[in-house]
Amino acid sequence: MTGFPVPTSISPEAQGVLAWTAQLPQQADPAPNDVEAWRALGEAAASDEPLTVEALAMATTGAVATDVVATVEPAEVNGAKFFKAAPENIDKNDERVLLYIHGGSFTWGGGATARRSTQLIAANIGVRTWGMDYRQLPENPFPAGLDDCIAVYRELLRTNKPENIAIGGQSGGANLTAALLLRAHDEGLPMPAAAVLISPCVDFTMAGDTWTTNSFTLPGRFDNMLELYRNGHELSEPYISPLFGTFTADFPPTILTAGTRDFLLSDTVRLHRKLLRAGVRAELHVWEGAPHGVFMGQAPEDREQIEQVRRFLEDTWAQTAGAATSSSSAPA
Repeated sequence: MTGFPVPTSISPEAQGVLAWTAQLPQQADPAPNDVEAWRALGEAAASDEPLTVEALAMATTGAVATDVVATVEPAEVNGAKFFKAAPENIDKNDERVLLYIHGGSFTWGGGATARRSTQLIAANIGVRTWGMDYRQLPENPFPAGLDDCIAVYRELLRTNKPENIAIGGQSGGANLTAALLLRAHDEGLPMPAAAVLISPCVDFTMAGDTWTTNSFTLPGRFDNMLELYRNGHELSEPYISPLFGTFTADFPPTILTAGTRDFLLSDTVRLHRKLLRAGVRAELHVWEGAPHGVFMGQAPEDREQIEQVRRFLEDTWAQTAGAATSSSSAPA
């Protein structure tokens, strides 16, 4: 991650993150058939050490540290694992719920990290949160993780009104969020009220411009991970690369976030344009100097970004509730 100076146009904390990450060497993932090496990669990031869990929880979701306390408990439906969290003092009449999907190259971010990230997101957004702990590589390539997400979304619909539901995720979790929306639409399931896509990877053919121009921020090549994840499927299949899917005007209002140094900036921009062409209300926010995943929860920009997501969801839920009230009060 070398060759470009750290910009002075961002906060000192953000500058520190860029300076630190610039020292990290780019490393290739293990070969697709080297299961033991992949398992070791996942286990290396599966520490229960509190500081490691906290750092990974923020890095894989866009969450930030907070003093707000949230309760959390494990849950499972049809073999799909997730966590349920809620801010401690939440109004018992607040029916809003966020389904959140962590990132981590479909390899890490689960287990203890998913538990903590679900807690943090619930505290950051201020609503009940169901955080996915989906099956991951190397044992569980596509479509295992997506199958888990759709199973939990079905359960969410069974117990909650769709207008009270939002779905979101970062990086690989944003990929699964977009794929989940496409699949839910294809299967005739109700759409949620809103969607959140933070640094979404939505075109794994890597055709976007910033896969090249921002390649200096890549932690390593993705070829091996993609070969393992796609499990014999074409990379252009919509549930793998959602940019190739069909979006229509009934998809939910969506907020998309990326950074000027994010190698997935092009993916984010192209999906934003596609949603707009389909008639979907979509907001795009690009952060100055930010690499993939913004600044890993360590800078003021991260706090501003998560607060921006919270406002977007609150505004969208309020508009949805207002529309439902107007509809119910309309004369027959």
